[in-house]
Amino acid sequence: MAVPSKIETWQMTVPGTLARVSLDVPALKPGEVLVEIAGCGICHTDLGYFYDGVPTVTKPPLTLGHEISGTVVAGESSWVGKEVIVPAVMPCNNCAICASGRGNRCLAQKMPGNSMGIYGGFSSHIVVPAHDLCAVGDRKGIPLSHMAVIADAVTSPYQAAIRGEIKPGDLTIIIGATGGVGIYATQIARAMGAKEVIGIARNQAKLEKSLLYGATKVISSAGKDVKAVRDEFRAYCKEKGLPGNYGWKVFEWTGTGEGQAIALELLSFVGTLVIAGYGMQKAEYMFSRLMAFDADIKGTWGCLPKYYPEVLRMVLEGKIQIEPFVETRPMSQIQQAFAEVHKGGTEKRVVLTPDF
Repeated sequence: MAVPSKIETWQMTVPGTLARVSLDVPALKPGEVLVEIAGCGICHTDLGYFYDGVPTVTKPPLTLGHEISGTVVAGESSWVGKEVIVPAVMPCNNCAICASGRGNRCLAQKMPGNSMGIYGGFSSHIVVPAHDLCAVGDRKGIPLSHMAVIADAVTSPYQAAIRGEIKPGDLTIIIGATGGVGIYATQIARAMGAKEVIGIARNQAKLEKSLLYGATKVISSAGKDVKAVRDEFRAYCKEKGLPGNYGWKVFEWTGTGEGQAIALELLSFVGTLVIAGYGMQKAEYMFSRLMAFDADIKGTWGCLPKYYPEVLRMVLEGKIQIEPFVETRPMSQIQQAFAEVHKGGTEKRVVLTPDF
């Protein structure tokens, strides 16, 4: 397989500015591989770095992008030639946090496009540790580039479901059910056996579509205050003979002030709230309610690499659909694609494919 001397990349020179540059391929260390990138998905985390001033661990210039699929072309011989998904966060596997089973939040983790030096996924190639790669195998006809979304958009909701301890028969609410990650959170909750998966979002048309992909009930929050959404939720519970004030597991994927307010309003007795979406807003909440409810509020970050094979299996078995929600564009259109996604003008997750 061809091993280049240069990595072609779209580098964020400063937030808001991209430039095409060529970088030397770094010398591979033991345990590392060089991946020829098939696709890299645009995540809202990338846009936070690019437009909103959210700081990266590595200061610019650096290349963004952490949703990566591709083919190993050099390095550890047992991996060369294999198609792989690169985990968005790769733990050190050698610290107390990793030993506790929470390596997805390892403080020494490697994240392309953030904490792997200047290297990221909007490139022709990337050097990554081999030990946490997910081998793809038979793709069942799904393009390898499309599998980039598994690296974050699909696996992060799985990690959130693990944090929320979803089990068969559970009552769940997905806030932001129509977003680029929420569409997978809805499918995963249903695939893991949730009895109810209530999708809450603003776009009614997208909500109706989510009924085909795991949601059992949808509620549009457009033009409604928090109490109106709560009242509609309670009316559905009453209609279906479900408890409206206890036992629900709420997953907040929007990162918006509105989404967080709805989530906190719906959290009730012996319930669980998992905060999964990132935003800069601050929420006001009477924490004595949390005490009285005997409820839990949890954070979630990324996904442990050990879960990737299971998520991939669910995709290949059709329990999680990715094809209806992915589109590819040439990487040379990165500036336009960033702008369009940032404005909310795309219906699907955009995956950029190298065309250097």
